[in-house]
Amino acid sequence: MPKQFKTIALIGKYDSPQMAGTLPQLADYLQKMGCEVLIAHNTADQLGLLNQSTAELTEIGERADLAVVLGGDGTMLSIARMLVAHDIPLVGVNQGRLGFLTDVPAETMQESLAAILAGDYVAEQRLLLNTQILRGGETIFNACAFNDVVMSKGGMGRLIEFEAVIDGEFVYSQRSDGLVIATPTGSTAYALSAGGPILHPTLEAFVLVPICAHTLAARPIVVNSHSVVELQLKHADDARVHFDGQRQFDIQIGDTVRISRAPNAIRLLHPKDYSYYSTLREKLYWGKKL
Repeated sequence: MPKQFKTIALIGKYDSPQMAGTLPQLADYLQKMGCEVLIAHNTADQLGLLNQSTAELTEIGERADLAVVLGGDGTMLSIARMLVAHDIPLVGVNQGRLGFLTDVPAETMQESLAAILAGDYVAEQRLLLNTQILRGGETIFNACAFNDVVMSKGGMGRLIEFEAVIDGEFVYSQRSDGLVIATPTGSTAYALSAGGPILHPTLEAFVLVPICAHTLAARPIVVNSHSVVELQLKHADDARVHFDGQRQFDIQIGDTVRISRAPNAIRLLHPKDYSYYSTLREKLYWGKKL
């Protein structure tokens, strides 16, 4: 077993009933393989695993060599953002619906983990986005996103108007329901539903996809991952910015949303037979009769 994988953290969607059987089974298996196992405190508390070693997420980032996330893609998004600063590799065991990020089936998790722990895996770096919201030139909010940053209309449901500036150069003004700024990982999420392209997850780029723009000329734009995008809100009855669909912040006319590549990346480990194109065929039903 490679030395770097001696301490394994298990992090589950702690309010999922499926976790009661899957996570303890995996913990027992890894311990029999000679691994030290840490279970996220919230997960262990929910499942009543009082006899297991537990740790908070910050401690997991400092102590674990590998984190196994059990749940759906939403769980992986949340955990990845919390652990990105610790540069700990992540493996996703799918107990959700889509499984773009949590690609190890629960039925084969033991075999897959055994291979990964033996060094038989495919590794990928996935970029994230940092966002600053500025008001009067001062930063009032910061957040990180793995999938996407979405500036959109609020509860009133009326169009918003904004200007897009990339690397200091004015690109366009737009009236629309909003704009999705997605990483390659997030290109198969909201951005895809809004008509954006699929970006291979290893691309050094991100994509800007308009949401129901009030013009026939609006098209997605793919930009270099080192670009800085600024969205300046010009008119709105109410508007907000969403981060991976899990956090949000209300913005006002005159605010600037500044999006750039995060300094740290996520490391995902996949089984050796992992294929991104196979995942697309399966999840998007390519070639299948619906």
